[in-house]
Amino acid sequence: MKIDPLATPVLFIDDELAMRVSVTQWLQLAGFAAQGFETPQPALDLLAPDFPGVLVTDVRMPRMDGMAVLERALERDADLPVILVTGHGDVALAVEAMRRGAYDFIEKPFEPDHLVAVLRRAAEKRRLVLENRGLRRRMAGGGIEARLIGTSPAISELRRDLIDLAATSASVLIHGETGTGKELVARCLHDFGSRGQKGAFVAVNCGAIPDSMAESELFGHEPGAFTGATQRRAGKLEHSSGGTLFLDEIESMPLAIQVKLLRALQERTIERLGSNKQVAVDLRLVAATKIDLLDLSEEGRFRADLYYRLNVAELHIPPLRARAEDIPLLFDYFTAEFATRHNREPRPLEPADLDALLAHDWPGNVRELRNLAERHVLSVGRSGVAGLLRRRALGIGAGGETAVPPRALADQVDAFEKRAIEQALERCKGDIKAVIDLLDIPRRTLNEKMARHGLDRMRFLPRV
Repeated sequence: MKIDPLATPVLFIDDELAMRVSVTQWLQLAGFAAQGFETPQPALDLLAPDFPGVLVTDVRMPRMDGMAVLERALERDADLPVILVTGHGDVALAVEAMRRGAYDFIEKPFEPDHLVAVLRRAAEKRRLVLENRGLRRRMAGGGIEARLIGTSPAISELRRDLIDLAATSASVLIHGETGTGKELVARCLHDFGSRGQKGAFVAVNCGAIPDSMAESELFGHEPGAFTGATQRRAGKLEHSSGGTLFLDEIESMPLAIQVKLLRALQERTIERLGSNKQVAVDLRLVAATKIDLLDLSEEGRFRADLYYRLNVAELHIPPLRARAEDIPLLFDYFTAEFATRHNREPRPLEPADLDALLAHDWPGNVRELRNLAERHVLSVGRSGVAGLLRRRALGIGAGGETAVPPRALADQVDAFEKRAIEQALERCKGDIKAVIDLLDIPRRTLNEKMARHGLDRMRFLPRV
């Protein structure tokens, strides 16, 4: 039989020929790269530290029994899944094997499908362990993998695009939902480019600046420019000269300030409030938004000329639900971080916890996952991740009390409306006109609802 070279390796040790042959053949038919061994040593010799598979061994064997095989295997790699098989129904032995680090214990006679199911869970655990190891090695090197964590195609593509753009000084517009890490991506553009060595990274949340203070905050002011202006102050554009200016939630910037920002980007000079003197600036602008600026410009709420000036290059950050394979890696990373910070032992994930993590839709994205990891680290002696997510869904606090009442009808309607628009955007691949026809609503109404729910049609467009 030809074995898929990408299949998970399984080393099966049993001194009984009939058992060894039948189990090995069954596992090969089930898709594993299974090998049978009459004695343990040849199998143990294959156990390199990053062996990508699972070891299955009989317990009752001459010369070296299964408990000794378990001990020697875990000496080579403490995280290796080792499954013990016995025909003696020895409960005490089973307990001792699990205490010593066995992944699972199966009693003969067993259904082949049961062994396959256990092996698939063990293989998935092994895959995650090895991905974590590889990630930690790359993180130790201080590369981009240490900042943007994940192995999914979506995050891998983002890293590649980011590194390509970091080497330039082009303006970049970052699209992403709330909590996806837009500022982290902007900071990576700065740190992994030449400006990271010579200039500052200056972050501004446009939505947090009152309109009356926006001009002074961005462009600076001279003494006496307004009441309370007692001394000269450099604005954010001037302060970021030589480095990178990051404007988050740029859709919130007042139109009058958009005009002045566009002029500054075109002429590479700024004028402080209350001054007639031009000050040269050399900055790279990175902006971020969670909604479609082009739609806003069509409504007159964002300047189209500024949009095209900002949108020299684009980066789209995938929502967490679109890269579910990264969730266990991210959760493990955050858990280790908070365990160190709070001087706690990391709590292992139960199978139900992992299922709950993957089933959750993560409306708050990576920020929500990070918050959950910290709560998990701090909630020693209480229910695991599955329980925390269940409490959150029901509005129950960490101590069992009701933290908030069940969601009001309006909140439930909002959630349903958001999901309906998301599904329409997915079905129409981001084509707004098709979504309007499908949902039978005016364009302006759709744009308002998308802005309120933080939906950006760009993330639904087909990938070229």
